Amino acid sequence: MFFFKKKPSILGIDIGTSDIKIAQITHGTGKPHLDTYGIVNLSYQLATDDNGAVVAKAAEVLKKLVDHAGVTTKRCIISLPNSAVFTSIIEMPLMTDADLDRAIQFEAKKYVPLPISEVILSWSVVGANTTTKTQSILLTAVPKHLRESYLQLFELAGLQLEVIEIEALALIRALIFDTKSNHVIIDIGAKSTGINFIKGGFLQLSRSLNIGGDTITDQIAAVLNISHARAEQFKKDFGVSGGGFIPEAVKPVLDSIRNETKQLLTIYRARGVDIDQIVLVGGGAGLPGLEGFFSELGVPAVLGNPLELIEYPAEVAPVLKRYALHLSVALGLAMNKEK
Repeated sequence: MFFFKKKPSILGIDIGTSDIKIAQITHGTGKPHLDTYGIVNLSYQLATDDNGAVVAKAAEVLKKLVDHAGVTTKRCIISLPNSAVFTSIIEMPLMTDADLDRAIQFEAKKYVPLPISEVILSWSVVGANTTTKTQSILLTAVPKHLRESYLQLFELAGLQLEVIEIEALALIRALIFDTKSNHVIIDIGAKSTGINFIKGGFLQLSRSLNIGGDTITDQIAAVLNISHARAEQFKKDFGVSGGGFIPEAVKPVLDSIRNETKQLLTIYRARGVDIDQIVLVGGGAGLPGLEGFFSELGVPAVLGNPLELIEYPAEVAPVLKRYALHLSVALGLAMNKEK
């Protein structure tokens, strides 16, 4: 971790399924400057364990991380996990924002699998077609109880919550440099994986799978009859590029992610949309051989680089780059220039 005294700054906070990741960035006239960052393990999942005791414990963990990292701002932007948020791209006629807001309140009932009274709805225009006089709307629905848990958490942690957004938008901000191309961002976390389709820099579809890096580790541990810690090391050493039985223990999980991606690629290709690149991020993306594994879909796959658009001291580069794939969402949140 490192720290430089610069103001004003914004803190991006990514509360994942196994870790809290933070990144403080200062925006100036040049590249955004990374002031400090941090990662800590979190054994409480707010998306499911949202009772008061869990929120208080998570707030204490976050407060200690913020203090230890030397964070100097109270202002923060957070993301909600893909698995807990409902998102959909819907087509609507061109109309004023006021009329659109009323229409979406009615239209959302067709897409949100919960009673509208139990969610917070938000929307943004992500594209328009003047020929057909239609516009593409990104619809987001957040369960009210989850939002209240997050608000309580940040109040207890002594932070000023300014924006809540979905992970996919932060990933686009941090990873997509060429907005004329189309991408798939695959975010492999510890317990879940997000598959995000990006067309011309705008989110088109976001899917969440209940498998991740821990699923792979558990498979290896079961096949080899070894501890979780040893299985984790085997995974890092061999990945999907080694020989023998270890890759066979790994591949069923990765096949599920790749097959889901393949199905979505097929749907978009049928609509005349070609994907130019697959971008791999998240803690599970560092698995050896993963780029080649996903490139077999006929689309070049690369590891994401969320450090490309920010500046940081050269002397911290070796450590920072080791954790870059984990920090993608937190960095993308803090790169929000609107705040």
